[in-house]
Amino acid sequence: MKNRVPNRLIHAASPYLLQHAYNPVDWFEWGPEALEKAKAEDKPILVSIGYSSCHWCHVMERESFEKEEVASVMNQYYVCIKVDREERPDIDQIYMDAVQALGINGGWPLNVFLTPDQKPFFGGTYFTPSAWTQILVNIDKAFRLNRQQIEDTSEELSLHLLRSDVERFTQKPQDTALDQELEEIYLKLKDRFDTVWGGLDKAPKFIMPSIWLFLMRYHYISKNEAALAQVVLTLKRIAMGGIYDQVGGGFARYSVDAYWFAPHFEKMLYDNAQLLSLYAEAYTLTKDEGFKDVVYETFEWLQREMTHAQGGFFSAIDADSEGVEGKFYIWTKEELDQLLGEDAPLINEYYRVTDTGNWEHGYNILMRDKSDAVFLKSNGITPDRWKEILVRSKKTMLQRRSMRARPGLDDKIIAAWNAMTICGLTDAYKAFGDRRFLHAAQGAMRFLENELMEGLLVYRSFRQKRSPVHAFLDDYAYVIQAYTRLYQVTFDEYYLKRATAFLTYVIDHFQDAEDGFFFYTSSAAEDLIARKKELFDNVIPSSNAIMVQNLYHLGILDDRAEWKGHAERLAGALGHLITSEPNYMSHWAMAYAEIRKEMAEVVMVGAEASAVRDAFQQRYHPFALMLGTTDKSDLALLRDKPPLGGKTTIYVCYNKRCRLPVYTIQDAEAQFSDKPIPALRHP
Repeated sequence: MKNRVPNRLIHAASPYLLQHAYNPVDWFEWGPEALEKAKAEDKPILVSIGYSSCHWCHVMERESFEKEEVASVMNQYYVCIKVDREERPDIDQIYMDAVQALGINGGWPLNVFLTPDQKPFFGGTYFTPSAWTQILVNIDKAFRLNRQQIEDTSEELSLHLLRSDVERFTQKPQDTALDQELEEIYLKLKDRFDTVWGGLDKAPKFIMPSIWLFLMRYHYISKNEAALAQVVLTLKRIAMGGIYDQVGGGFARYSVDAYWFAPHFEKMLYDNAQLLSLYAEAYTLTKDEGFKDVVYETFEWLQREMTHAQGGFFSAIDADSEGVEGKFYIWTKEELDQLLGEDAPLINEYYRVTDTGNWEHGYNILMRDKSDAVFLKSNGITPDRWKEILVRSKKTMLQRRSMRARPGLDDKIIAAWNAMTICGLTDAYKAFGDRRFLHAAQGAMRFLENELMEGLLVYRSFRQKRSPVHAFLDDYAYVIQAYTRLYQVTFDEYYLKRATAFLTYVIDHFQDAEDGFFFYTSSAAEDLIARKKELFDNVIPSSNAIMVQNLYHLGILDDRAEWKGHAERLAGALGHLITSEPNYMSHWAMAYAEIRKEMAEVVMVGAEASAVRDAFQQRYHPFALMLGTTDKSDLALLRDKPPLGGKTTIYVCYNKRCRLPVYTIQDAEAQFSDKPIPALRHP
C-alpha cells in the first residue's frame, strides 16, 4: 500500500488522518479547499469521522477505503473529507447529532453525507463493503434526480441542529431541600445498580467515573452505607476484571459484557485520567490497599507508555496489533507455563487461565474472580509470600509482553485530556503524598504552557508540531480546573492567577450572553452550520458542568461573588434535570451538591502550612477548598488571618464567615458544617 502516491492527508498532523494518507480516496482535511470545491462543482460532501484507536474505523478502511474500485466511486461523485473527532470535536458533535436525529445509533466511524453548503441529509456508522458501494451509488442517483427531497431533509436536520438544549431543558429552580434531592438522585441510580458485578445493569459496560464520584459525596452527606458499598463493589470488580490491564496497569475503554471480563482493548487517556481521581478518592475514603495499587500501577503505565519526553501525555493506545484486537494483552496457558515455571500454577489459578482459554482461539484474558483473601486461604499462602510471587510474575510477563508487536500509539497531545490527567495526578498526590504524582502534573502543565498556549489562547493538540486548531470549551474548562487543583496542592499563587485569567477569557469568548451557558466553540472560531453547547455528561463530563465548578470554586478562592452567583444560576436552572436524569448529569450532580451544601474554605497559615495541608488532604473532605501560605499573601481570604502563638493555624470558614482559629486537623474537622460545633479554646 505504501507504494501508492500519498493523498493530501500526508501533510496532516493527526495520526488518524495520516493512517489514511495512502488510501486511493482523494481525501481532504476539513477546510476551505474542500468546502469551496463542493460548492463550485455542486457535489455532495462525504464526511468520514473517526479516531486513530477506533477498531471499526480500521476495519472500514481495510475493507472499503483501501480498495481502488470503491475509491473511484467516492472520488467521482463526492468531495471526501476525513475528520479526526479528537482534533475537531466541534464537527463531530454537529454531525453525530444529525445522524442520531435520523434515528440511527451513533458511533465511529461516522459517515455523513452533506449538501454542498454543509447541511447533512444522510449518515451512519460502519458499513460493509457491499452496503457502502450501494449507498454511494444510491445517494449519487438521489442527489441528481431527487434534489429537492434531499434539500428538504437537510433543511429539517439543520433546523434540529439549531435548536438549543438550554431552551429545552432549563427551568426555574425548585425550592426543595438538598437531602431530598440527593435521595431522589440516589434512588434513580440505585434502580440500575448491578449488585453482583458492580456498575450499572447493562452491557456493554462503561465505567462512568462521575457516577461513583458523586455517590461517594452522597455517602459523605447522607451516611448511606449501601451507596458506598456499591461504589466499593464496582471499583473492586473493575480492578479484578479484564477491563483492567492486570500486567501493565491502566484501563481499557469499556467491557463488552456485564462482568468487566472482555474489554474493547483500546486505552484512552481521558478514561485513565478520571480513574486516577476515582481510585485515589476511594482510597482516601476507604483506605483499601487494592485501590492504592490501581493508582500506582496506572501511573506506572502512564510513565512507561504514554509520556512525551517533555512531560505531556499521549492520547490513546489502539485495540489492535497485527490486525487482531487484543492480541498484545492475551495469553495461552502454554506460554505462561513456560514463562513462569513453578509460579505458573498459582498465577494461572489467580487469573482464571485454562488450557482451552477463557476467551477466543485458546487465548486467555487475565481476570480475577476471587478476592485475595479467599485465594490466599484456599492455597495456604501468606500475604507476604504471595506478594513476592505476584510482583515477580508480573515483572516477567511485562518483559515478555514488551517484546510483542505493539498496538498503535496515538501520540498527539490534547489540551483537555492532558489537563484532565493533571487533575487525576493532583488527586493521587493528595491521597498518597507521593511527590512523583505532583512532579508529573507540573511537568504536563509546563508542556501545555510551552507548546499549546500563547498568552491566554490555547490550541487543541500537538504532534511534533502544534495543530492550528484553537481549543474548545472542554480544553479551557479542564485547564482552569487543573490550575485550580495545582494551587490547592501547592499554595503557589501563580496557578491561581492563571486559573482566574483563563476563566475571565472563557466568559468573554464562550459565554452566551442570553442564558449564561457556554458554547463549545469560541466566538472567534470558524463558523459551522450550528454553534452547540455541551450540556450532558458522557464518558467525559460536560464542559458546562466543569465550567460551573470552575466558576464556583474560583468564586470562592479568588473572592468573586459574581462568579459564585453565575454558577448558582446555571446549576439551579438544571436542578430538575439533575435529579430526574442523573445517569446523564452525574458531574452536574456533584457541582449542584457543592453549591447547595456550600464548600468550606479551609485556610492554613504559618511555617508548617504545607505539611498541614498535605496531612489534611489525605483525609476525605470533598466539600472543602484549600488556601494557605507560609508567609504573606494578598488573597482576600488570607488577609487578616495570621498564624497565632507562633504556630501554624487553621481557619475554617463558610462564605468568608470563620469559626475560631485552631491548631490541629481534628479541631478543624469538628468545625465543618455537617458536624456539631463544640466550644473551642481560643488559641
